[in-house]
Amino acid sequence: MLISNAYAQAAPAVASDPMGGLMGMLPIILMFIVLWFLMIRPQMKKSKEHQKMVGELQRGDEVVTQGGIVGRVTKIGENYITVEVAEGKNGAVEVTVQKSAIGAMLPKGTLKTL
Repeated sequence: MLISNAYAQAAPAVASDPMGGLMGMLPIILMFIVLWFLMIRPQMKKSKEHQKMVGELQRGDEVVTQGGIVGRVTKIGENYITVEVAEGKNGAVEVTVQKSAIGAMLPKGTLKTL
């Protein structure tokens, strides 16, 4: 005969170690803990700070949008903010952006130095 018979191996004896299953899950649990402290927690903190900053915006504040537009807040709505970006021939040039698009607040007087 050219091909030998293949037989199944006997099943290993059931380990009496009750921690065997937990030790197998330990690397996954450790990876989740590291992911939480290195990525998720700082992102949640940054998001909370951004929400606080957007909530404290007032008329006259100087802001930078996430798109890089610099201007002064003229109107604040529930979801949108109107930002004055330049002085035009017929008055101020205003852009309406979502509140979440505000990237940062600038110190007062920054627009005059630009």
